[in-house]
Amino acid sequence: MKALVLSGGAGTRLRPITHTSAKQLVPVANKAVLFYGLEAIAAAGVTEVGVIVGDTADEIRAAVGDGSRFGLAVTYIPQERPLGLAHAVMVARDYLGDDDFVMYLGDNFIVGGITELVDEFRRTRPAAQILLTRVPDPRAFGVAELDAAGQVVGLEEKPDRPKSDLALVGVYLFTPAIHAAVRTIRPSRRGELEITHAVQRLIDDGADVRSTIIKGYWKDTGNVVDMLEVNRTVLEGLETRIDGEVDEASETVGRVVVEAGARIVGSRLVGPVVIGAGTEVRDSYVGPFTSVAENCRITDSELEFSIVLRDSSIDGVGRIENSLIGRHVEVTPAPGVPSAHRLVLGDHSKVQIHT
Repeated sequence: MKALVLSGGAGTRLRPITHTSAKQLVPVANKAVLFYGLEAIAAAGVTEVGVIVGDTADEIRAAVGDGSRFGLAVTYIPQERPLGLAHAVMVARDYLGDDDFVMYLGDNFIVGGITELVDEFRRTRPAAQILLTRVPDPRAFGVAELDAAGQVVGLEEKPDRPKSDLALVGVYLFTPAIHAAVRTIRPSRRGELEITHAVQRLIDDGADVRSTIIKGYWKDTGNVVDMLEVNRTVLEGLETRIDGEVDEASETVGRVVVEAGARIVGSRLVGPVVIGAGTEVRDSYVGPFTSVAENCRITDSELEFSIVLRDSSIDGVGRIENSLIGRHVEVTPAPGVPSAHRLVLGDHSKVQIHT
């Protein structure tokens, strides 16, 4: 069995971060989202992985390498444009051959991994197996319709009127039957070859398509709100570890990780918090659910429920929260300006100004 990991999307919902960085490499708890998926694949006993790459191919290659650090053998498969998940399957046809495979979207995050799902697929080997989860607004997802027996009877991609609240999670398992199905479909109204249409073709042809409704945590980390939420979830499982320097004037409360080479000076850290290697926090407060990457500087500031990427500095800006701050960013106070009121008042006006 092989794996196909999709890492070629443009990440438009995470701009401006993704103007200069692959969305799959934005860190959660100081580790790239993509790495969690690769680790889950390795844990499931799948070692041969094809990684679909696009415009950010060089960055993905530099981060993942040959895959050996994850216990994987990685092959990179170029995709000129992100034309849909089914198109990615077509592009990877030669690599996949006649092997079964798990397709994993590189910006998805699933707590608990996929080992049980892969084991079940290997035992039963349906033509396709999909993961589903209940969502409050399924219109932004692929949506599955099940019959009374729980069998998949229909799939729709981002429907205006969903027939259920069961959204497709970004993990699919396929036998080689999917290759014939993807060749029969046409681009959707979005101009993409949708994997939901290919799976629907399998259903229409009478193939065995099964589903698993996951009860654990899943997120598509495609926007800032979800990225911060995933960061919060991962940090909930943090165990305290102080490998860096925390001076006597500083205080750590709760689950706090200070990586080797980091320095905490005259500051208060309230966990769960992770401070990356080489980062200095001075005369500041870093509060719950915050990840600060390596080689950053936090001075005379407050930071909470946020992600700060590497090589950035925050100096004297008061309080920041609910924020995603990119690499090599400098955040400083704005220059002071004279306080003044500008008025355009009609005749006989009465104005009260607080001074």
